[in-house]
Amino acid sequence: MISVRFDNDKQFAREMQNLVSYSNGFLEGARMGMPFFLATVGEKTKEILEMFVDSNARTNPESLHHVYEWYQTGSPNARLFDIDYRITSIGLTFNYTFSQSQSIKNGSNVPFYDKAKIMEESIGVTIAPKKSSVLVFEDGGKTVFTRNPVRVENPGGSATKDSFDNVFEMFFAAYFRQSFLETSGLKSQLGSVSSFSRNLTMGLRVGRGAGISAGTSWIRTVGVGA
Repeated sequence: MISVRFDNDKQFAREMQNLVSYSNGFLEGARMGMPFFLATVGEKTKEILEMFVDSNARTNPESLHHVYEWYQTGSPNARLFDIDYRITSIGLTFNYTFSQSQSIKNGSNVPFYDKAKIMEESIGVTIAPKKSSVLVFEDGGKTVFTRNPVRVENPGGSATKDSFDNVFEMFFAAYFRQSFLETSGLKSQLGSVSSFSRNLTMGLRVGRGAGISAGTSWIRTVGVGA
């Protein structure tokens, strides 16, 4: 409980004015420190989102194998996606891009160019022999030899279409709101601003300057747990 004693009318008026200035200064300081806070939240959210995708990929490899190197679905070291964030005037925005595969699938001799993007968007591809007059590939467990180009309308299978985008959206629509804010400690920290009351005595004497200092210090120390 906060207890404040006023000895006379002049002190009361002065400290009431300082209290208002202190409160406004605290909010101003919090806004000044907001970019630092958002960067902290953005970096941690990015890390947890990447692990969220990895976990879903291990659980459902048929849908997300295309965003990893061949035969390494769910491995953090084999990701073919890059998640980034930007700090804007309205907060944080997250986006993703796909990177090129460096591994080679069994039966091939070159990496699958744009593997993640093509399978995610279900873009049809035409496969033709390059270094040989005959194209060799596996189809239904059988080895096929042909001199003609082969058109594959859905190279990743039906399960890969929009699957990464769906997991990306699911993280923010469900997991982020229902679990992340609680487990990270953000919700409790933002809901309990002890720094305001801890610096109130100074604020009653100094006013706005103390508020700015307290607000900036508070928002910069709000942490995000694992």
